Amino acid sequence: MALKTTTQSVIVGKLSSYRRKNPTKRALWEFDSIISTLYLLDYIDSPALRRNVQRALNRGEAYHQLRRAIAYALGGRFRARAQHEQEVWNECARLVGNAVVYYNALILSEALAELEQRGDSASAEILKRVSPVAWQHINFYGRYQFDEDFSPIDLERLRQQLSTEEVSRLYATG
Repeated sequence: MALKTTTQSVIVGKLSSYRRKNPTKRALWEFDSIISTLYLLDYIDSPALRRNVQRALNRGEAYHQLRRAIAYALGGRFRARAQHEQEVWNECARLVGNAVVYYNALILSEALAELEQRGDSASAEILKRVSPVAWQHINFYGRYQFDEDFSPIDLERLRQQLSTEEVSRLYATG
C-alpha cells in the first residue's frame, strides 16, 4: 500500500478469503482493536472530543430531518413504481437538500463577511456556530417554473435586509 501498487480494498478482500487463523489477518484485527480502544479511551477522557462527536451527529441528523421534510412535501406519499423511479426521486431529493444547504451557507457566509468587515467579532463568533441545514424559510409545497427568464437572487439586498438576530433565528436548527 505504501508504494501505491494496490488498494486497501484489494488487501482486505484477499485477507477475508483466507482461513480464520491466518496470522496476518489476526494481527490486523488486533491492531484494529488497539486503535478502537485508544479512540474509546480518548473519547472517555476528553469532553471536547465528546462535544465534537455530538455536534457531528447532530449535523447528520439535521440533514436527515431536512430530507424527511422534502419527502413530506408530497404529503408523505411515495409515488414511484419502479426501482429506477425511486432512485431518480432519491437523487432529486438529495439535490434539493444540497441546494438548500448551499443557499443557506451562501447567505451565512455573506452575513459573516459583513460582520467581520464591521469588526463585530462577538456576533461573528455566534454566526460561525449556526448550521446551514435549515428549511423553515423554504416553501416545499409550491409549484416552481424554471424557464429562460432567470433572474439571479440579489444576495447583497438579502444580506442587508437581515440582521444578525434574524439570521441566527432563521438558520438555527434545534
